[in-house]
Amino acid sequence: MKKLITIAWIIILSSFTTASTETGTLTGKVIDSIEKTPIDKAKITVYQQSKLVAEISTKKSGNFQLQLNPGTYNVEILAKGYQDAKATVHIQSGKETHVKLILLKTVLVDEIELEEDVFYCVDAEIAPAKMREHNTLAIGRQAPSYTYQQNDYIPIDHNTEEYSPISENIFRDALANPLSTFSVDVDKASYANVRRFLTQNQKPYSDAVRIEELINYFDYDYPQPTNGHPFSVTLEAGKCPWNEQNQLVLIGLKGENVNEEQIPPNNLVFLIDVSGSMNPANKLPLLKQAFKHLVNQLRPTDRVAIVVYAGAAGVVLESTPGIEKEKIAGAIEMLQAGGSTAGGAGIKLAYKIAQQNYIHGGNNRVIIGTDGDFNVGVSSTSELKSLIEQKRESGVYLTILGFGMGNYKDGRIKELSMAGNGNYSYIDNVMEAKKVFGTELWGTLYTIANDVKIQVEFNPAKVKKYRLIGYEKRMLNSEDFNDDKKDAGDIGCGHTVTALYEIVPANGSDSNTSIDPLRYTQQTLTSSNELLTVKLRYKKPGESTSQLISQGLTEGKTRSTSNLQFASSVAEFGMLLRESEFKGTSSFANALARAKAAKGSDEFGYKNDFIKMIEMAEMIYR
Repeated sequence: MKKLITIAWIIILSSFTTASTETGTLTGKVIDSIEKTPIDKAKITVYQQSKLVAEISTKKSGNFQLQLNPGTYNVEILAKGYQDAKATVHIQSGKETHVKLILLKTVLVDEIELEEDVFYCVDAEIAPAKMREHNTLAIGRQAPSYTYQQNDYIPIDHNTEEYSPISENIFRDALANPLSTFSVDVDKASYANVRRFLTQNQKPYSDAVRIEELINYFDYDYPQPTNGHPFSVTLEAGKCPWNEQNQLVLIGLKGENVNEEQIPPNNLVFLIDVSGSMNPANKLPLLKQAFKHLVNQLRPTDRVAIVVYAGAAGVVLESTPGIEKEKIAGAIEMLQAGGSTAGGAGIKLAYKIAQQNYIHGGNNRVIIGTDGDFNVGVSSTSELKSLIEQKRESGVYLTILGFGMGNYKDGRIKELSMAGNGNYSYIDNVMEAKKVFGTELWGTLYTIANDVKIQVEFNPAKVKKYRLIGYEKRMLNSEDFNDDKKDAGDIGCGHTVTALYEIVPANGSDSNTSIDPLRYTQQTLTSSNELLTVKLRYKKPGESTSQLISQGLTEGKTRSTSNLQFASSVAEFGMLLRESEFKGTSSFANALARAKAAKGSDEFGYKNDFIKMIEMAEMIYR
């Protein structure tokens, strides 16, 4: 039996360009989805807070243009023979917001097949005993129901935590390998996870220790950008604390601080794991506290939808304005754990909801809370990674929050966050939740630079060998630096990124045997006092072409501040936890003394927390 249904429309964000400095410009094109032809005389109606602002019709080319005051608007598109469409756009002063509207006709189809692992339960109460049956959107037939069975989840009685192996970066010969290229990393999950182990009087797994995430857990005293780029670049150098014959070089980036009033509206989708493995107090109960803290920070212009997944995936709260905090918090509070883990279905549905409520010119993001233990449907790391790589093209960003222990899948979560233009944090207590969704909220949610890559060229006349400390999961090939199609890390507003290189001076001694002289290639050295040159590439959000920053570090003009001293104490701490072959004369006592001396201003007590962690680790490893 055939049914007459209306198929959903699609909107794709195109670009931003400069417009009048007082108002903003909304431009767009309306086209047929099948024939790709422009739609003439489509009616465009613009509302703000239910008040009619403007009306216009498309030209034969399908194009339209409107001048609007800065703000968020709802746009309706009407065209004969096509589905009525709606969009949300955010207009900024002096900028052009361009949207491409693809309308689908009303068609006759036989039967629409639903994904069997998806159910819809808008504003419905979810209890562990029963996932209720609900009608699907716009189709009028019941979606599959899911009934929680007591044997769906059996509590683990042994440790199944998973971490991806880390092969530490080695020293590279600067003459044979003058270029070192990597993607920035603003993730901080490893630090909180290491803290969880130490507070339980346990040594962390060596592969749980990602040194760059320990270093980047802290803010450093880098200047705000003044050169028109979204972040500043700071270079420092000094003596290496664990090998005094070598030097330590710091590369620091500081993302621009953006006032809350300047940050566009958020379209957020909370994707929450409510499977049986999330039942312990340090999982779903802690997750609920974390997400409710975020809800308290929402502005009236922000919106939140909630999707959950267990044996099936479903919508428990449609996109709701941030002013309705009690409604959103209430939907979070009633969640309970039960069932297996259909993470792939949840990811698909969350991105679908994010795209349906897409805010053009706004900040669109899926936030996942999980222990990473997916076990139903699309569940392998490679399958999930491929799925998220496809979804990132939609312009929707990703944040993943990890919870719990015992069956925690750190390696999987790390890979998924890297695949989805995302960031990754581990929440071990309510204070960490407050940090991620309080003091660092906008850095977590609002991206100011995409695909940020760093390439360092070492001068072999001054540097014999070098070693990048950490970033093993972020290494790139030299040719990737100029390839704008190569995905890399993103920087949020106010974020700092720090990288450390240990270098062997050209006149320094080195116990490691260098490579044999090359037989077919003669290499000559250029006379220069520079130790190295740092190049960075990044894209502004919504753009596909990268911009370049370049800065050199000259011998004799280097400086060492508390930034380098504190970062080096964290790196030394990380090498000790990893029992690194490169730790040299490292000791917890030396790391502790340097951390105390370089602590400086510590408004939120994070550095004091680190000092206590060193003291705990010293006792445990002793």
